[in-house]
Amino acid sequence: MSKNGKILTPLIENDCNLLENYKKFKGYEAAKKALKMSQDEVIEEVQKSNLRGLGGAGFPTGRKWAFIPKNSQKPVYLVINCDESEPGTFKDKYIVSSATHVLIEGIIIASYAIGAHTCYIYIRGEYVEPARRIEAAIKEAYDAGILGKKVLGTDFNLDVYVHRGAGAYICGEETALLNSLEGKKGWPRMKPPFPAIEGLFRCPTIVNNVETIAYVPPIIQNGPKWFADMGTERSGGMRFYGISGNVNKPGIYELPVGTPLREMIYEHAGGIPGGKALKCVVPGGVSAPPLRPDEIDVPMDPDALAKIGTMIGSAGIIVMDEDTNLVEMLMASIRFYHHESCAQCTPCREGTGWLDKILQRMLSGGARERDIDDLYEIGDSIFGNTICPLGDSAGMVAKGYIDKFRGEFEAYLSKSIAAKSANSPELKKAS
Repeated sequence: MSKNGKILTPLIENDCNLLENYKKFKGYEAAKKALKMSQDEVIEEVQKSNLRGLGGAGFPTGRKWAFIPKNSQKPVYLVINCDESEPGTFKDKYIVSSATHVLIEGIIIASYAIGAHTCYIYIRGEYVEPARRIEAAIKEAYDAGILGKKVLGTDFNLDVYVHRGAGAYICGEETALLNSLEGKKGWPRMKPPFPAIEGLFRCPTIVNNVETIAYVPPIIQNGPKWFADMGTERSGGMRFYGISGNVNKPGIYELPVGTPLREMIYEHAGGIPGGKALKCVVPGGVSAPPLRPDEIDVPMDPDALAKIGTMIGSAGIIVMDEDTNLVEMLMASIRFYHHESCAQCTPCREGTGWLDKILQRMLSGGARERDIDDLYEIGDSIFGNTICPLGDSAGMVAKGYIDKFRGEFEAYLSKSIAAKSANSPELKKAS
């Protein structure tokens, strides 16, 4: 850890895409340490650290690794999810653009722990330059004997490949990602079986987010207690929070898990421009239901946010000031989900379409009395009735905005209906 209390930020600031720079920060020492431990010991260290998945689901990382069957007769795979496509989220790009070697070291440790000898990094197709940097760092690692046969001089072998996506948000869902890797349509799969039992090519597979794996080397190097003590009781360490929207200093901030949302907005991100009032905050990318200003003292950790009806997701914080039109904000979110729906599940395919149509009607001056209730009912009918969380997110977000800001939606609806009535042919004829 650096003197300013950060873990990964110093690596990013010192261009640890280059091996010579990464070695100045004890690069690959954690991997050497892990390769001298047993696989179970490595998994136990990660479990004790309370590292949770940082891509959205928040599942305990060590426990996930432990699901891999022992002595499997099939090959085991590690897949890194860098298909970062959630609006408001840009943390993984930050890591792979400037600190790829810490990701590679984490891949070595994770692969050894689960018994994988092949890893695929699945990266968003639009991330052309980050993909190039990852490939360059992988080549550098092969040339240095860090990857390939006899990793770091041991009997462990590991090959790492980069696979570029083709612009489908749905492939950020782990089973859709696996289908895409196999050359199939990127449709989510029914669970169970879970990927740890039957994943890539029907073999045991662990899918982890970029940021999750990047924190593994510091945990092994410094010990699980060191990491666990930085966070909350059930979520250890630090993580990156991407803050965007109406703030003076938008950007990526590495902070302890559990840092209050208010502190993030007003201290780290510099508050709202022009001294304007806060209206709404989305705490975890557009998938997360919004929060009111009176709710921002909440600690930014998965459990605390779940208690107030939202989620940390990818920790993409979107701040909206008093001038924000929340009907337009919801419309932008729903239009994204409608466009990105894979259309496999009827509730998502049809439901997001109807949400889109109703909001479009409201914004174009054709609102109807039942529109708000219809939005809520359709959102409720989607939730819990789809294979993957994309449909759930659309339903939760629609309901969340109405639950928290119904007054604004009703005022907008009344204004739209009044304007429509004023422009009706009958009214004009009567006047």
